[in-house]
Amino acid sequence: QVQLVESGGGSVQAGGSLRLSCTASGSLYALFCMGWFRQAPGREREWVASIFPGGGSPDYADPVKGRFAASQDIAKNQMYRHLNALKPDDAGMYYCAARVPWATGCRAAANFGVWGQGTQVTISS
Repeated sequence: QVQLVESGGGSVQAGGSLRLSCTASGSLYALFCMGWFRQAPGREREWVASIFPGGGSPDYADPVKGRFAASQDIAKNQMYRHLNALKPDDAGMYYCAARVPWATGCRAAANFGVWGQGTQVTISS
């Protein structure tokens, strides 16, 4: 089973940028899609974006379109999450996740069976 290790995150002022990384223990090609989620204190886990190692454009949630970008380095088995123009509402724990083979769709958290440990994003206004 693939394992995911996250890095990056930290504290930034509103309007700033961060880059988060997610490294898989196996090939990304084995995963139909990788998901990107976040969770703020007192709120449910929220889907942010999905990326497709086999090809196709990333899929983004409306609140982050135009500000966040997902990319991947297949040779390094890494997924990158570029967070730009950060707002206070973007603060929270960010997770990468791998979808289980038998699921359909790449947005619902229940479709993802392997999760990274999460990385904290703090935004000061």
